Amino acid sequence: MHDDRVKIRKVEVLSDDWYLLKKTTFDYRRGDGSWQTLTRETYDRGNGATILLYNRERRSVILIRQFRFPTFGNGHDGFLIEAAAGLLDQASPEQRIRAEVEEETGYRVGAVRKVFEAFMSPGSVTEKLYFFVAEYTPDARIGDGGGLQDEGEDIQVLELTLERALQMVVSGEIADGKTIMLLQYAQLHLLPAAAGVN
Repeated sequence: MHDDRVKIRKVEVLSDDWYLLKKTTFDYRRGDGSWQTLTRETYDRGNGATILLYNRERRSVILIRQFRFPTFGNGHDGFLIEAAAGLLDQASPEQRIRAEVEEETGYRVGAVRKVFEAFMSPGSVTEKLYFFVAEYTPDARIGDGGGLQDEGEDIQVLELTLERALQMVVSGEIADGKTIMLLQYAQLHLLPAAAGVN
């Protein structure tokens, strides 16, 4: 830890509506030993978890499509194709992702495996995301999914071959960071291409 390099001077709450937006003024000791006063805004929505469901036989993955307002108007129609994900809400990452994937996709999974964790937008958002993978079979779908209406979710479930999903990353049809990371993980470690096949 580098606690000796940061001294908090002032914290202001700018908004505590949907999540928590704070403005912090702090002194930062630079690499040359000099101190600099900086101000940063941070958005705290808690930590989250995401999961890629995959099937070895079909070489397929389960993704979802949902409307994401922050992307709307920033060169995107707002309908993002993503891996299922959700905030932890005081639960462990493993507990939360099992419940979330069932709510969103309708698939009930047993064993989930954490593959890594990452800060997704560390310049302004405090959230750390826990990344999981799990195998699925067609008979593991026990419901329609679609998410929770009272949370504003209106989710479409997609089953795609890994190859098609990776093509959609290249074409820009899949533009969600966590999903791209999981698809690349699957390509490298879960469903590598057969020799001589690109």
